[in-house]
Amino acid sequence: MDNLQKGKCPVMHGANTDSGNSLMSWWPNALNLDILHQHDSKTNPLDEGFNYREEFSKLDFEALKSDLKKLMTQSQQWWPADWGHYGGLMIRMAWHSAGTYRIADGRGGSNTGNQRFAPLNSWPDNVNLDKARRLLWPIKKKYGNKISWADLFILAGNMAYESMGFKTFGFGGGREDIWHPEKDIYWGAEKDWLGKSRYSDSTRSESLENPLAAVQMGLIYVNPEGVDGNPNPLKTAKDMRTTFSRMAMNDEETVALTAGGHTVGKTHGNGNPSLLGPSPEGAPMEQQGFGWSNPKGKGNAEHTLSSGLEGAWTTHPNKWNDTYFYLLFTYDWELTKSPAGAWQWEPVNIKEEDKPFDAHIPGVRRNPMMTDADMALKMDPDYRIISERFYKDPEYFAKVFARAWFKLTHRDLGPKSRYLGPDVPKEDLIWQDPIPKVEYTLSKEEINELKIKLLNCGLSRTELINTAWDSARTFRYSDYRGGANGARIRLAPQKDWEGNEPKLLNKVLKKLEEIQAGLNKKVSIADLIVLGGGAAIEKAALDAGVDIKVPFLPGRGDATAQMTDVDSFSVLEPLHDGYRNWLKKEYAVNPEELLLDRTQLMGLTAVEMTVLIGGMRVLGTNYGNTKHGVFTDREGVLTNDFFVNLTDMNYYWKPVSNNLYHIVDRESSVIKWIATRVDLVFGSNSVLRAYSELYAQDDNKVKFVNDFVKAWVKVMNADRF
Repeated sequence: MDNLQKGKCPVMHGANTDSGNSLMSWWPNALNLDILHQHDSKTNPLDEGFNYREEFSKLDFEALKSDLKKLMTQSQQWWPADWGHYGGLMIRMAWHSAGTYRIADGRGGSNTGNQRFAPLNSWPDNVNLDKARRLLWPIKKKYGNKISWADLFILAGNMAYESMGFKTFGFGGGREDIWHPEKDIYWGAEKDWLGKSRYSDSTRSESLENPLAAVQMGLIYVNPEGVDGNPNPLKTAKDMRTTFSRMAMNDEETVALTAGGHTVGKTHGNGNPSLLGPSPEGAPMEQQGFGWSNPKGKGNAEHTLSSGLEGAWTTHPNKWNDTYFYLLFTYDWELTKSPAGAWQWEPVNIKEEDKPFDAHIPGVRRNPMMTDADMALKMDPDYRIISERFYKDPEYFAKVFARAWFKLTHRDLGPKSRYLGPDVPKEDLIWQDPIPKVEYTLSKEEINELKIKLLNCGLSRTELINTAWDSARTFRYSDYRGGANGARIRLAPQKDWEGNEPKLLNKVLKKLEEIQAGLNKKVSIADLIVLGGGAAIEKAALDAGVDIKVPFLPGRGDATAQMTDVDSFSVLEPLHDGYRNWLKKEYAVNPEELLLDRTQLMGLTAVEMTVLIGGMRVLGTNYGNTKHGVFTDREGVLTNDFFVNLTDMNYYWKPVSNNLYHIVDRESSVIKWIATRVDLVFGSNSVLRAYSELYAQDDNKVKFVNDFVKAWVKVMNADRF
C-alpha cells in the first residue's frame, strides 16, 4: 500500500475477501462474510439460555482461589514446576492471554479464552503454555461452568503472584469463552513465523501497520533477543514504546510490567530448538493437544526448551523480591548465547550469593540473565529514569506494577459494571470509561411525552436518527468500549470528529439541552439522544403504513470530561461508516470490506447489516445528505424501496469511478440513482443479494420494518450491561 497515494488503512488487509484455501478461493475477490459469523451460537455447546453471570454468582470464589494457590506448589511429574512453583508459568499464561489486546480495534486480549485455539495456542511466543492450561484442567473440571477458561487464565496469574508474596490490585470476572478459533482476526500478513513485513518503513518502529501491536508474527510484544533477533537495547526500546502504547500502556506502565513480569520465573533454553516437535495444532494425535515435544533428556525440568533464552532474572525467582533492579543496575552485563543459541545478557563478575539457584538441580547456582527488553530499561534514557525511581522506591514500584497488571488483564473487559466477583476494586479507573448511574425511572406516559417533545422540537427526523446512530456506533464488542451510554458524543474528542458532522451535531445537542432544561425530571442527554432516534423511526414507519413502537430502555448516564481519557478515545474515531455511506478518505481496502469490519465490531450479523443499510438509505441518513444509495422517491419514509429498486431489472449499473455507479433506466437511458460500492454489494454478492431479495418481496414490507427496528435497538442497547 502506498500511503502517499491512499489513506492509511484502518483495518486488516485482505481479511474480508476470500483468498484462503476454501472452495471460495476460486474467486479471491469475493466478499467473505465469515467474520460476521465468528461467534455463531451453533458452535456453543452450552444450553440455550445459559447465563454465565448467574453461574459465576454460584461460585465459591474463596475456595477456587485456595485451590489455585495450592496448585502452584503441587509439582507434577509430567511437567515439574521450577523451584517447585508454577507461578512463573501461570503468570506467563495470563500475560500472554491478555497481551494480545490492541487498542486500535479492541481485538485480542483475554476476554474470550481464545488462547485455547489456533493460531494463538500454537504461536512461537506461546510455546509450552499448553502445559499451563493442562495443569489447570483439574480445577476447571471441578468448578465447571461457574468459571470460564478466560476468567481462570487471569485468576491463575493473580493467584500465582499472591502465592509468591505479591498483593495484586484485584480481579474482576465476566469473560465468556468462545468455542471455536477467531480465525478472522488479522494478526499480520506474514506467511512465516517471526517474519517481519508489517512496517511501511523498516527504520521506524512507529510505522508498524495498523491495527497490529506485536512487532513480529507469532510474538506477543517484542523479540526478546532484540529487533529482528539482533541485540540492540536502544532499538528494542523503540519497539517496546510502540507496541506497549498500542496495548494502552505508557512508559511507566511499560517499565513496571517488564520488571514485574520478570521478577519471578525464568526463561527456558536448554536444548536444540530445531529438534522440538510441532506445535499443538500440528502435533500427532497421540500427543492429545500437547505440542513442542522435546526429545532431550527428560524433555522438561532442567531440559525444558521454550523461548530459547535460559535463566532467571532475579536472585529469588520463586517469590516476589526486589532484586530485579538491584541486579540490573549493580552489574555490568555482556552479550552471551544460551545453550539453545539465543542472544541474552549475563552479568560480569557477579557475586555468588546474587546468583539464583538452579530451578531443578539442588545446590547449584546459575547466572541470572536479561533479555534485550530488560537491558532497554537501563539504556533508554526515559526508561532508565523510571527504572531508577522504582529501584529506589520498591513500594512505589509494587504499587505501579499492581495497577498496570490489573489494567493489562482487564483492559478488554469493558466498563466496571461488567466485572463480577468480590475482588473487584472499588476505585473507578479512567481507562474503564466510567459513567455515572442515573437515579430516575420513566413511565410509559413520560416516555411518550418525551417523544412528542423531541418530534416537535424543530429538529428533523434525520437529524435525530443520525445523532442517535453516531452516538451508538462507536461501540465495540471486541473490548466493550464506546456506545451511546455516557453521551460522550457531547465531549472532546467525539464532538469534533469529522464523521460526526460537528456543526449539525452541535445544533442537535443544543436543542436537546434546551429540552432537558425544561423538564421537571432531569433525563440524561444520553437517553434523549437514543429516544429521539427511536421516535423519529416510529414516525417514519407510520408514514409507511406500519404502526410500530421502538423499544426504549432508559437509564443511560452522562459522562463528564473528567471521566473521559481524550487520548484513549481517539482510537474509536470512525474513519468510515458504510451505514451512512461515508469514507473519510480513500483507502487501499474496498469500502465494502470496511463495512464488514465495522459491522463485526458492532456485533451485528449479515442479516442485521443488510436490513440496517436498507433502512438507513431510505431514511436519508447519509453523511452530508448525499443521495448515494437513496433508492426511493419517498425519502424519510421507512420503506423497503432500497431493496425493491436495487433488484429491479428495469435498470442497469454503470461504473463512473472506483466508488461511484450510475443506475440507469434501460428504456430511457436516464440516470435514476447514484450508488457506491457499499450499496451495490447487496446486489452483487450472492449471499447479500439473497437477503436483499427477501426484503424486496411484496409480502415482506412489514417484516422489513420489524427487522430494522430490532437491529436498530440492538445497536442502541449494545453497551447496556
